[in-house]
Amino acid sequence: MSELEFTLEEDGSYTIGNKSYISKDEVYGDYECADRGLLLPLFSEYTWPLEVRAFLYFMGLLYCFLGVAIIADIFMGSIEKITSKTRKVYLTSEKEDEPEVIEVRIWSDAVANLTLMALGSSAPEILLSIIEIIGNDFRAGDLGPGTIVGSAAFNLFVISAVCVMFIPKGEIRRIKDIKVFAVTTVFSVVAYLWLLIIVVAVSPGRVEVWEAVVTLVMFPSLVLIAWLAEKNFFGVPNKTDTSKQIELGNFQPGETDKFLRERQYFRDGRLDRDGLVAFIKEVKNYPGLTDEDAAVLAASKLVESQSHSRMWYRVGAVRSMTGGRKTQPQLSYKLKEVYSAMNEHPEAPTVGEVPQVQPHKNAIVDFHSASCAVMENIGKFQVAICRTGRMDNRVSVRVETIDGTATVDQDYIGINEILTFEANEREKFIDVEIINDNQWEPDEEFFLKISLLMDPEKREGVQLGRISIMEITILNDDEPGIVMFQKRGFLVKESIGNAVIPVVRKNGADGEITVKWRTIDKSAVSGRDFTGGEGLLTFKHTETLQNIEIPIIDDMTPEKDEHFEVELFDPEGGAKLGQINRTAVTITNDDDFNSFLSNMMQMTNANVHALQVHHETYLGQIKDALNVNGGDIENATCMDYILHFLTFGWKIIFALVPPPGILGGWLCFFVSLGVIGLLTAIVGDLASIFGCLVGLKDGVTAITFVALGTSLPDTFASKAAAVQEKYADNAVGNVTGSNSVNVFLGLGLPWLIAAIVHAVREEDFIVQKGNLGFSVGLFTGLSILCIGILLARRFFGFFGKAELGGPPVPRYASGIVMMSLWMVYVLFSSFQQYDYFGKP
Repeated sequence: MSELEFTLEEDGSYTIGNKSYISKDEVYGDYECADRGLLLPLFSEYTWPLEVRAFLYFMGLLYCFLGVAIIADIFMGSIEKITSKTRKVYLTSEKEDEPEVIEVRIWSDAVANLTLMALGSSAPEILLSIIEIIGNDFRAGDLGPGTIVGSAAFNLFVISAVCVMFIPKGEIRRIKDIKVFAVTTVFSVVAYLWLLIIVVAVSPGRVEVWEAVVTLVMFPSLVLIAWLAEKNFFGVPNKTDTSKQIELGNFQPGETDKFLRERQYFRDGRLDRDGLVAFIKEVKNYPGLTDEDAAVLAASKLVESQSHSRMWYRVGAVRSMTGGRKTQPQLSYKLKEVYSAMNEHPEAPTVGEVPQVQPHKNAIVDFHSASCAVMENIGKFQVAICRTGRMDNRVSVRVETIDGTATVDQDYIGINEILTFEANEREKFIDVEIINDNQWEPDEEFFLKISLLMDPEKREGVQLGRISIMEITILNDDEPGIVMFQKRGFLVKESIGNAVIPVVRKNGADGEITVKWRTIDKSAVSGRDFTGGEGLLTFKHTETLQNIEIPIIDDMTPEKDEHFEVELFDPEGGAKLGQINRTAVTITNDDDFNSFLSNMMQMTNANVHALQVHHETYLGQIKDALNVNGGDIENATCMDYILHFLTFGWKIIFALVPPPGILGGWLCFFVSLGVIGLLTAIVGDLASIFGCLVGLKDGVTAITFVALGTSLPDTFASKAAAVQEKYADNAVGNVTGSNSVNVFLGLGLPWLIAAIVHAVREEDFIVQKGNLGFSVGLFTGLSILCIGILLARRFFGFFGKAELGGPPVPRYASGIVMMSLWMVYVLFSSFQQYDYFGKP
């Protein structure tokens, strides 16, 4: 076969034999930014307008950020499965042959936070840096290091600012494990100082193998020292031998029983019966709640009482951003109000013994009635607020309106004011104004709520009564109405205390009416089984519900079901008796109540189990992916549907990742890590090409768009942790540790690989010192200032002696300064990229 003749023309075309070809450079000479990606573009975009390409790449970048967040959710689930492993610890008990057994976590909190959990939150940044170097033939780029430093700046400055400012008014949060925080803070500063030294001073413009090794070795050193600090190795030894306490921690006197009781809620998948019974008693004080409602509230209380990791909050933030299954029970509007009212008792933050009303110590403030109904054209009317119990002190409460189907400024005038009872003042009235818009509307309702003031001094000597929320219904009826029982029969258990029998007023609520009631002995006898008698119920103008309370006597002896009747008679004020003017109250033996309690425990346990951040099976994982809000359609919002629609494709694809329930979570860990790596490569291409199309350098794109996109879930997670947790550790305590890990793994590992490859090639691994050195130096200086602000907030009373929250002025001033530090970092680093401060 003869050899073909090759001829290269001046215009770049060439001839092989008798055929002419046009060179690639000639065809794509003005195909901008086509060579910037490792995987993209997948096909030719040569004919596309530049603006269209930039818009599509930007939208693709945003969409891929959502994808990274979703697969990171699954990745976090595998980490939670791995780190939740426990071992049994045996403690002495009253029974010699049956020691108390509890389960404690194997993983140390410090080790878990700085290894798997830090890797989970920082995986995109770390993998982006590794992929960029490998894709550039082991040459250093600007996108990876820029994202590492830019993400660290956003985490430290912006997340800290958000957490400082958005603590509920009047509250503070302090870092509890200050020793671990001190270690991670020192390492975070040392990490970037070391980075600055090796890039600018020791070997300017290049990284040697030993420097990369030292950078990487700092990671296990950080983990070891943090673990030693957690175990109090560097501090004053505890009075007890901590080596024998394992992970149980140090308890103050009287705390052990509480600890065991709380841990027992989920031991062997069962709830503590006594705690649940006490909780149900409290829930039943609020009328109109079903057993299912009580189970949801119990699950909410249990979730609230647990300690949560930063990972738990991050998973919750991601699912809120993507319309996925929430990590907390979703409460209806009514249940939210009940839950809020129950939490007005700060003495009972967890399920347990409900604090008893102490009228000799506290003034009791509540509404006269749980509900009322008014006509739309009533204008203003008065609602009675009563005070009982202690009468010799001056007390204040807050009264405010909350929207229901009726909305403020459209259906009624909003109220948010402080009501003060002087000494010996028993009743006060508050004016409520209804707006008449002259248009037909169905009956609507809104709520009045009494709450205690935030000032601790104003909360002393006063507590809320049973009816702290009042429902107001707007209707078109001016009749006095009829009065009747809600049901023909009620079932109560013998140990209930008081049987609460609701009496309703229907078909009108105009004027004040009264109705008498009396008990009638049947198989249950007054004085032996209950405390009977008679009384008078008064419905004030607009009130529609009153309760008859009858004490039930618990004789602690097994007996058959017994019942008595309650009768309404002699209504006055124009009202009439309704159909149900007599009701039967059946007192059941507590043994018969066990089936109800077991059912409640099963429902509560099912609600709690549904809130796990990981899935045990493919079926559960796919079900959550297919359904909005993880299948909880009833509580899904419009935004949940929109976000679920936008992320549906990612959810279906990632549902094929092995669930954490397989092989203890490790299979899911490695598969999802690989998927994050692939998706991160695409994010890197999208960011690089988009920046090129709009005229941004990789370094600027990294510290703005990429850093913001990868850190946004952490921002929402930290804000949620700051609001819900008692301490600041999960909000800002882990930021410094995560920033350290970013450098040690995100730069140490890829630089070590690249340095070894270049050493084998007998070349230097070049890392441009100018832009990176300036960015690192600027961030290091600003980070020391930010850490100084946090320390000042902890130790000076002007700030509230806490890292987060405190008085309004210094709180917002601190947050604004921290936010300004981030803006200074971004602006000055961007100016340096474009040589505004001179060429490096």
